[in-house]
Amino acid sequence: MPRYDYRCRACGSTFEVSRPMINASDPAPCPEGHDDTVKLLSTVAVTGASAPTRPAGGGGGGCCGGGCCS
Repeated sequence: MPRYDYRCRACGSTFEVSRPMINASDPAPCPEGHDDTVKLLSTVAVTGASAPTRPAGGGGGGCCGGGCCS
């Protein structure tokens, strides 16, 4: 379930709420009971394997990097 970050305008606290995406825009009162809150723009970090890369230094064959051109 996605988590959304909110900030309370009354007391300044920042808090998270887990809820289905369909309810993402519903109001979220702060833990202190204030109703004047705003949803913060969250950043997403994507990690994992990167695309495969070619080994450095020629060896690819042909005239462009294979060493057959004089």
